[in-house]
Amino acid sequence: MKNKFFSNFIKKIKGVFGLLFKFYVAIVFLIGLLIFYFPIRFFRRKEKSKIICFRLFVVWSWMIRLFTFIHVKYYKKSILPAPPYIIIANHTSYFDIFLMYSILPYNHFLFLGKSEILSYPLVKSFFIDLNIPVFRGTGKAARSFVEAKNALKKGWSLAIFPEGGIPDENYPLMIPFKEGAFKLAKTMKVPIIPITYKNNHRLFSDPTHILGPARPGISKVYIHPYFSVESIQNKTIEELREEAFQLISSKL
Repeated sequence: MKNKFFSNFIKKIKGVFGLLFKFYVAIVFLIGLLIFYFPIRFFRRKEKSKIICFRLFVVWSWMIRLFTFIHVKYYKKSILPAPPYIIIANHTSYFDIFLMYSILPYNHFLFLGKSEILSYPLVKSFFIDLNIPVFRGTGKAARSFVEAKNALKKGWSLAIFPEGGIPDENYPLMIPFKEGAFKLAKTMKVPIIPITYKNNHRLFSDPTHILGPARPGISKVYIHPYFSVESIQNKTIEELREEAFQLISSKL
């Protein structure tokens, strides 16, 4: 009984420190938002200058890593194919998004993300025109797929979390992948880069989990060997989805 009480006490103390760290990360994020808001709004207006926006996101990503004391350690960093390509990764933390820009800073990419993010006024300014919202369960879903194909044709790579969002429970265990990323890869004949974020859920858990874990530390990342265009064309979408799921989950 005494040991259980002590264990719960320590857990709550860690939760309080984690909550304070989440507030600190939010402040760092908001400062970055204010710094980059107007430059990004200006450069996003023209297609040719959108790459400048991507580079600003890379700088912002490095800023978040620096001021939140997050170091990225690559446990595997495979050679990347020529762009464009599709990046897929597991999703357990908002850090997954912020870190992606500085993990893959050299070849510009867009995120395909849930349309719900458009409900946040300031964040909407960063997402609209620079990424592709996915409207599920509506007639607009097909439009998102067309926009994604057009982006690939223009040379932009795409970053997709094939789980469709952060799982509600049992993470880092993944939930089944949706087929969109694999359907796009087959249709557009582009490679797939699988990435495993091993422990971001421990560095910054979902903010709705008030006393969930959050702390500075080392983000452990695996950039797996990519799926070539030839191997993608030789597999069904279901085979691709299962193979990618097993590969990414093998490092969790």
